[in-house]
Parts: sequence; structure tokens; C-alpha cells
Amino acid sequence: MKIISDKNNLQVLHEDNHIIVVNKRVGDIVQGDKTGDKPLSEVVKEFLKIKYEKPGDVFLGVVHRLDRPTSGIVVFAKTSKSLTRLNELFKNRETQKTYWAIVKQRPDQSAATLIHYLKRNEKNNTSKAHIKEVPDSKPASLSYRIIAQLQNYTALEIDLHTGRHHQIRAQLAAIGCPIKGDLKYGSDRSNPDGGIHLHARRLQFTHPVSKENIEILAPPPSDPLWEALPAK
Repeated sequence: MKIISDKNNLQVLHEDNHIIVVNKRVGDIVQGDKTGDKPLSEVVKEFLKIKYEKPGDVFLGVVHRLDRPTSGIVVFAKTSKSLTRLNELFKNRETQKTYWAIVKQRPDQSAATLIHYLKRNEKNNTSKAHIKEVPDSKPASLSYRIIAQLQNYTALEIDLHTGRHHQIRAQLAAIGCPIKGDLKYGSDRSNPDGGIHLHARRLQFTHPVSKENIEILAPPPSDPLWEALPAK
């Protein structure tokens, strides 16, 4: 897979006539919010405008998001046709998402499926994982396995079965394994860059137009812990 970077440090993992897939950096917001910070969607628009010398506005559809402190794969639609179909794919969970996470506390089991009920707190923008269903909660499921034991930390590979707000962060915290740097969910200290060690590593889906199988891999950020992981 050829990775293209531009002056904004935008890493393009895949591009064709209908979609563009990029590797989001820690701290980037995918879409504009109340902070007023420049979103990744605008950076990608600028990239396309310059690359193709487009005189007018560039169409770019936001299909899904990643939390600001998280890194990894983000897919954008370059056409309205692909946006509609990608929205359906993600809505119907017709994608396979794999994440990498680094945690301080080693889980009791080397591999397991976690099932909780997540309840979102809008006031502080968190979700709490409950063992049993509570009012206004939604079922959440993921599977994890340990992929490396690092010095003082454990690396996990996680397959998402559902797509809830802060799901991985909340479910790992619920088993006593908050993600490194994630103060909001119980980590004892922040990371210097303000991010957390959660990375959207792999995404598989059917192309919205060509119908071919697409598999994307995103290199993790440049960081001693990520770089200590065995190549996969």
C-alpha cells in the first residue's frame, strides 16, 4: 500500500474516483465543532483541490468519525453516490473494524468477548459500561486479544461488533484496563501529546461503487510503544 503525504502531514492510505481514506493524527477533529479548530475534512478538501486543480468547491462527505485523541483510519466520500452507499454500510455494520490499544493493566484473560450496556452522559461526554441493562443504555460488544507484552504495558487487538459512543474506551475501563493516556476513563496520567493509545488499525468493506473488497491498514503514530509492536 502506497502512502501519500502532503505539506499538512496528511497521510492518504487509499484514493480512487469515489472515496479517499486517510490516517488521522492524534488531536485532529474529523468534522468542525465548537472549538473552531480546522477539521480534517477541510484539510482533505484542500488536498483534493490542489491535487486536481479544481476551481470551485470540492465535494467531500463525512462518513464516520474518530474521537479526537484517537488515531487511525477515516473514510471520506468524494461523490454523493458513494456517500449514500457508505452511510448505509456503516449504519448497517457492514464493515469490519480492528483497533489497537495499549493498556497499563494486563487483562485477566488473553482473549475474550466483552458485552456491556453503555449509557451516555451528554454533560461530560462520557459513556459508562454496565454489566446489566439500565434505562437508556445500549448493548455494546467487542472482542480483544493480547498481541504483545511490552515493558510495563500490554497491547491489544480489538474487533468491534457494535459502534457505540466511546465504546472501546468505556469497555476496557470497565474491566480495569483503561487505555494509556485516557484520563477521562481512568488512566493515571496523560500522554504528552494529549492523545490516547488507541488506533484504528484496519478497515475492511465493500467498495460502494465497484463492489470490490477493500482492506486498509494504517500505520500507528511514531511512538516508542507503537514501534515496539511486532509487524502485523
